[in-house]
Amino acid sequence: MAGALNAALVDSLAADDRVLVFGEDVGPLGGVFRITDGLAARFGDDRVFDTPLAEAGILGTAIGMAMNGLRPVVEMQFDAFAYPAFEQVTSHLAKLHNRTRGRITLPVVVRIPFGGGIGGVEHHCDSSEAYYTHTPGLRVVSPGTPGDAYRLLRQAIECPDPVVFLEPKRRYWSKESTSLTIDGPGIDRAVVRRPGRDVTLIAYGGMVATALEAAEAAVEDYWDVEVVDLRTLSPFDDETVVESVRRTGRAVVVHEASGFGGYGAEVAARLTEQCFHHLEAPILRVTGFDIPYPQPKLEQHHLPSIDRILDTIARLQWDDPGSNRA
Repeated sequence: MAGALNAALVDSLAADDRVLVFGEDVGPLGGVFRITDGLAARFGDDRVFDTPLAEAGILGTAIGMAMNGLRPVVEMQFDAFAYPAFEQVTSHLAKLHNRTRGRITLPVVVRIPFGGGIGGVEHHCDSSEAYYTHTPGLRVVSPGTPGDAYRLLRQAIECPDPVVFLEPKRRYWSKESTSLTIDGPGIDRAVVRRPGRDVTLIAYGGMVATALEAAEAAVEDYWDVEVVDLRTLSPFDDETVVESVRRTGRAVVVHEASGFGGYGAEVAARLTEQCFHHLEAPILRVTGFDIPYPQPKLEQHHLPSIDRILDTIARLQWDDPGSNRA
């Protein structure tokens, strides 16, 4: 995935002189995760450059650049490092298009390595998607595969709207045999990664691979599990997800963030409203716990696991969720 993101940036910079890439250590170093490796040497420090350690300043500068016709791609070095820029996101990036009655567009992409799975210390692992999806005026995207990382980042950079691009850092080193192409599902479309008939697993970002592994493991219990990768969290692709849940009659939403007020609650509510007469059981969630993000040695207990997903699927098989499977 890291290579796919790097290729997307290379191709976008080559295709459009208005594209700029900047942030902390993205220049000669190539970024903490080496996503921008080699870009400064190839395109020069007027198009790929380092910034001071000032996230609000990084994003505020990007907004001004976009107002004047450029297409900035900025990197927030880690998910929780982006919070100092949150006022810029909510007060300006998300609202200027509406505030000016459409006269100003802000084609800004905010790249954020997010989520856990790498044993990071405090401020280096967080799941902040609900903050951004709750903010009207933003598109929020999170790829789950290397091929989608390339496709979605290219599409995000070409998009006229501001895009918060959440990169699952635990999947930076994941591999996939695929050609890198911008063709395929659009930026606002979910996709079915694995067809099934018994239950729909809904995931995004780093949890897509976990959901697919759980679906394969569920075969031993004779459960045929469908996996839907949301890809874009906002706007939500009701059509694809609703069609799947109406067909299977059961759904489980999986995400790393805490459950209370989490993104999965919105998904469950939408599906309940649109699929009520098709549901065989309540829509359930598998999430992180309602605690501050834990220390590295405890992270494995906090993140949704294959076993937790399978235990939740088992609760959907009977009229009495508390009964044991024979």
